[in-house]
Amino acid sequence: MKNISKIAIVGLGQVGNYLYHELQSKKKEIEIKTGQKIEVVAISAKSINKKRQFKIDKKIFYPNPLKIFEEKKIDILFECIGLSGGISKKVVEIALKNKVNVITPNKALIAKHGDYLADLAERNSVNLEFEASVAGGIPILRTIKEGLATNQIKKVYGILNGTSNYILSEMENSKDNFLNVLKKAQRLGYAEPGNPKLDLNGFDAFAKVRILSALAFNTKISKHKCLMEGIEKIESKDIEIASQLNLRIKLLGISELKNNKLFETVHPCLVSKNSYIGNVSGVMNAVILEGKPVGESILQGEGAGPGPTSSSLLSDLLSILRGNIKKPFGIPGHRRKLIKCYNNDNYANSLYLRFDVKDKPGVLSMITNRLAKYKISVKRLIQTPDKRNNKATIVIITHKTNELNSKNCLSIFRKDKNILKYPTLIRIHS
Repeated sequence: MKNISKIAIVGLGQVGNYLYHELQSKKKEIEIKTGQKIEVVAISAKSINKKRQFKIDKKIFYPNPLKIFEEKKIDILFECIGLSGGISKKVVEIALKNKVNVITPNKALIAKHGDYLADLAERNSVNLEFEASVAGGIPILRTIKEGLATNQIKKVYGILNGTSNYILSEMENSKDNFLNVLKKAQRLGYAEPGNPKLDLNGFDAFAKVRILSALAFNTKISKHKCLMEGIEKIESKDIEIASQLNLRIKLLGISELKNNKLFETVHPCLVSKNSYIGNVSGVMNAVILEGKPVGESILQGEGAGPGPTSSSLLSDLLSILRGNIKKPFGIPGHRRKLIKCYNNDNYANSLYLRFDVKDKPGVLSMITNRLAKYKISVKRLIQTPDKRNNKATIVIITHKTNELNSKNCLSIFRKDKNILKYPTLIRIHS
């Protein structure tokens, strides 16, 4: 076997903790498959006393990760802290400048600073690998960079957040409300126990969309302001009504080229129960690519939890140990182009609109007249009265309309006394 590759792990949360255990338990297997010995020579976390699955060797523990570079010679760094900047960026930056290969599952860091860090990696002839940053254990980034390298990809979309997908699936199956299902997801380790906001508000999925765009379309990472919505406002009644319409609600991340301009978005969508994406449930992720000449390709797998993430981290490790030095985004940085942004106001969909209203004459006609004024035509209408409380729920499925029309139209309902709460809007994906 060759010389020993010395490894440091910075960040011992769920992922770092699991990764350290995997490196110990699969050490021989990794060495046999790569012909390269490995040794974890440094680990770093805020506290040495936190309860973990393994006993910490004090000789290799560093409260300050920057000290590792002063005292140890390392070959490979795993960054598992998870911040979009700060110490996460600093550690990766110093590692790359010191010609240390870096592996990270940190999608927030790559989405924000990926271009700069990739340039550092290229200049220092080392790897910056981030397969685990998108879709957990699915090898989607390697598929785009290598398996589909000669294809012209036009669209990438799918379910990119296992936490949100689990919550929506469980709300449908259990008929329970959002908050109760979220608590269950936290108990099961699918959602952050402290603050799961980034999973729920769409930001986690959106960071992944930006990484997918850069790889699929050979572009710099987009900095454009884009449409992003999460699942916090989805109610049980929306899931029930959707089911009656043979539809399901899924949080989709979408990236595509429209008229040679980049369009990126994350938002809840209504999809057919008969569609492939409509049947991806639980913590599963699924990514669908549309390209030439391959046509449509689908990759599916678990997207939440330390197990799938560690699987991708170890895949990156094996690639590095085998001596592969690759461009982080598949092609040299100087060949990655900037691309203009598609105007979000022109994004068109059929809409699901739910109005909770006072049950009185004229309210329905008032709503449909206002929709017509903004060129939004009604395709289907469901009215459910609540006589006991003198209220009604009105659900309208529209024909296709653009974002500008729907935004301007819905804003005028905000001050109407007959509308009991701001209307719920969910786009229909077809």
